[in-house]
Amino acid sequence: MKATWNGEVIAESNDTVVVEGNHYFPRSSVREDVLVESATTTECGWKGTANYYSLSVGGETNADAVWVYRDPKPAAAEIKDHLAFWKGVEVTE
Repeated sequence: MKATWNGEVIAESNDTVVVEGNHYFPRSSVREDVLVESATTTECGWKGTANYYSLSVGGETNADAVWVYRDPKPAAAEIKDHLAFWKGVEVTE
């Protein structure tokens, strides 16, 4: 799978985990140079607390376009430290 935004590949992996239709990429497969830590968090009843990153690519910013469960609840243990994308990030095979 490949995640692309603003014309650049930001993640690529043959080992994503699909949960609720979202591909979660292993942290090691995501470009660290495009991630900007965000203070945003959200809560999911069965997954736990999601932390967010913004993307910075080609001089443009996509706020809170990436999320991660750093310490998920047991039911979501398989996505620990995996990143998922939204807000216009294309995820394709």
